[in-house]
Amino acid sequence: MSVAPLKIMLVAGEPSGDALGAELIKALRRLEGDRLTLIGSGGPLMRREGFVPLFGLEDTAVMGLREVVPKVPAILRRVRQARDLALTAMPDATVLIDSPDFTHRVARAIRKRAGANLRLIKYVAPQVWASRPERAQKMRAFIDHVLCLLPFEPPFFEKYGLPASFVGHPVIERSRAMTGGDAFRARHGIGPSDPLLLVLPGSRTSEIGFLLPVFRKTVELLARDVPGLRCVLPVVPNVAAKVKAGIADWPVPLTLIEDPTSKFQSFDAADVAFAASGTVTTELALSRTPMLVGYKVGALTAAIARRMVKVKYITLVNLILDREAVPELVQENLTPRRAAEHLRRLFLDEGARKEQVESMEAATKALGEGGESPSLRAAREILRIAGEGGPQRTRPIAYQPK
Repeated sequence: MSVAPLKIMLVAGEPSGDALGAELIKALRRLEGDRLTLIGSGGPLMRREGFVPLFGLEDTAVMGLREVVPKVPAILRRVRQARDLALTAMPDATVLIDSPDFTHRVARAIRKRAGANLRLIKYVAPQVWASRPERAQKMRAFIDHVLCLLPFEPPFFEKYGLPASFVGHPVIERSRAMTGGDAFRARHGIGPSDPLLLVLPGSRTSEIGFLLPVFRKTVELLARDVPGLRCVLPVVPNVAAKVKAGIADWPVPLTLIEDPTSKFQSFDAADVAFAASGTVTTELALSRTPMLVGYKVGALTAAIARRMVKVKYITLVNLILDREAVPELVQENLTPRRAAEHLRRLFLDEGARKEQVESMEAATKALGEGGESPSLRAAREILRIAGEGGPQRTRPIAYQPK
């Protein structure tokens, strides 16, 4: 008797999850080929792998209380759509990728209607070890297994009775794409010796609103001490319009990159980066691009975060090394003057650049650089969990969405 193809549902709610989902799709198809059906939600990178999402990232890639509130009706509508897809399609496993504020709502909605009949896998453990660790115990009610990116995470979750596996950090797979910097400069009319700053103000609408004005003023100050300064700014589709509006009067020549394939070429081309906190800082570490990390949220969000967050750093390189190898400016410390001072040092002090690059190498090796593909390990775990119980496992009656 032939076994029906496995059906896997993927749910991504923001650009970082879209990037992880795209790599996961490649790995799943490498292992299962045509014996696999993929459904769910995602963004442009997942679409490039042939994935057809139920909806994109426009309504779900938001962060911060003030920014989320206007989007609540749209977010809840997307939660219901994802729930209904799971309950009608009955996938062998549903993989909830990153963005816990959105994907956990989806998981709870599915579990409430389907009970234990659908397997729910969280890919990218929420950083509950950094704040409110009691959330790990609550996750047991709606998550069956956690795929962790950091080696110290599985013991933490297992302590709360939640099965977990370390698969490595998928971002390390992108190191092979960090090439082509010379060609990028030539293509965009940037001279080989022109000082080039990579500007990365975030991938969420709220981040662009808070960070882009500060980044712009920083560049204006920096240009006084770095003659001939050029900038390059990669942008993702869901914030492209807001970014374009914010760079209309940029103080130095700026190259806007909308093509995802050119993003990592720009990383290789740049001398220094000014980046929002997030996955992109680990990508910069892989490209060995010296960086300054800056972040800012609304006052209410910041006040709440200060009461809950227990870690010293916001950058993964610093968390792994347990020291501030990469300079961070957060909230009221993120001012154009301070940021320009840090960036000026990275442009003009070769010793500072070398010291940061050596720290990046140590951190990325700890994340698994040079080992087996984390996405492949994650795909194997997903297929193993999806296959448990086989084709005869009990399913509820097909759900009819209202």
